[in-house]
Amino acid sequence: MDISNHISVEALFASYSKAMYNLCIRMLGNTHDAEDVLQDAFCLAYVNLRKLEEPAAFGAWLKRIVVNECLKTLKRKVSFTGLENCATEIDPDSDFITGGISLEKINHEIQQLPDGCRIVFTLFLLEDFSHKQIAELLNISESTSKSQYQRARQLLQKRLEIVMQQSE
Repeated sequence: MDISNHISVEALFASYSKAMYNLCIRMLGNTHDAEDVLQDAFCLAYVNLRKLEEPAAFGAWLKRIVVNECLKTLKRKVSFTGLENCATEIDPDSDFITGGISLEKINHEIQQLPDGCRIVFTLFLLEDFSHKQIAELLNISESTSKSQYQRARQLLQKRLEIVMQQSE
């Protein structure tokens, strides 16, 4: 079914742009790249809209396009080689704290994470990708994905603890 005859670019953009922009920001870490990728992803989605077999799946389909476009950009800028060697001490009993910190500040702190950690963290925790899927997308091992996620959690927790101390 070709839904491009039934919906305008403006309507699609209005419905999905904020969520997709937030995804781009979390993955890419800066507004300039996020805006470029968002525009490219929407253009790509709209051009290929007639290929979408199930209109109800548009959001998931668009999300996949956005993630893939983000990854294309990141692969030009971020090297994922050597992440396996990244030593991280993980406290398995630690709770991930966010109490009393605004969502805006949490997003800001996520953007400050090292690229590899931020990308894996975003895909795993915020976008519900499995470590296996992340490993395939980034061409890394599952264990690298898991260690980068744990490293991101640890770094983010430390950053948020500092933010909480500063606000007291």
